[in-house]
Amino acid sequence: MIAARRRYEIHEKNRHGKYIWYFRRPGQIRVRLPNDYNSREYLAAYNAAFAGKLVVQPIGRPAAHTFAWLIDQYRQSAHYKGLRPSTQRQRSSILKRLVDSSGSQSFAAIKRHHIQAAMDAKADTPFAANNGLKALRKLFEWAVSAGHIENNPCVGVMPIRASTDGFHSWTVDQVEQFRKHHPVGSRARLALDIMLFCGLRRGDLVRVGPQHVRDGLITIKTQKTGTIVYLTIWPELQRSIDATPTGLQSFMVTSYGKPFSSAESFGTWFAKQCNDAKLPKECRAHGLRKAGATIAADNGASAHELCAMFGWSKLATAEIYTKEADRKRLSRAASERIAMSRVLTNGHRLSDATI
Repeated sequence: MIAARRRYEIHEKNRHGKYIWYFRRPGQIRVRLPNDYNSREYLAAYNAAFAGKLVVQPIGRPAAHTFAWLIDQYRQSAHYKGLRPSTQRQRSSILKRLVDSSGSQSFAAIKRHHIQAAMDAKADTPFAANNGLKALRKLFEWAVSAGHIENNPCVGVMPIRASTDGFHSWTVDQVEQFRKHHPVGSRARLALDIMLFCGLRRGDLVRVGPQHVRDGLITIKTQKTGTIVYLTIWPELQRSIDATPTGLQSFMVTSYGKPFSSAESFGTWFAKQCNDAKLPKECRAHGLRKAGATIAADNGASAHELCAMFGWSKLATAEIYTKEADRKRLSRAASERIAMSRVLTNGHRLSDATI
């Protein structure tokens, strides 16, 4: 219970029945304050309002000098508009949460220790926290270049270390289980065949169609890296395409015969197909891309070949798969040498190491 309030503080119920803190001088329009009473953000916003630096937000636009205003300016910048649509959607979601939680505070009051404290508070969700830090770092990099602040408060903030193998790579048995449940001619089977044989990301999968096919090759510029990839249509994939109802501009369509509106909507639909096939919840679209890369590497594909097929711009990404395949081959070769050594010894022929 709050015994005494600061000057011009008011606590009122909004139309949704939720109590909100405001700053209001007599005769002036009230200014909303952060919900976390007495937090650093709250005190910074109160002091800014008391000094006349935090003013009421005009209809449809954030108040000047606030964090929400800075984010609004960033979203109108050429840098933000030049981002890939998928990156914009991801970053927009993160920025919206920041506006909801801290939009009314002064962006100039945000310091490195504030951001580090927020990261530490999200230790249980490291990937979400690190993605938020990436978005925030880009926001303040732009703010520095635009002259709104002198230094990027994200510099020196430590991301959270998290150990993960990434998306689950499907096993051969899991692929077969999906195939048994979704026969050739079904949209689910076509989706699996395209991802497995072509290694396309979801964003490219929903775009690829007849217009990308020429002389038995799919030629498409990937959305994420802007790399042009050339993909062979193997007979099994061609049979799946021929047997499935497809669209004029895209192979993959919804039950209404229309292209999927986004990679996310396709991902949601494909997850349901995996659940219908009684696959583990970790079996999702991206894992098929990893499975395809693993199969190709295990069968001798080089890092350059994988880059050409999967549209990777860095050899290091492909080498994750080729090095693992090399370790498997070397391990098998070592085992064979040991086995051969035992055969020779039992046959009364000594190896050089025993001489």
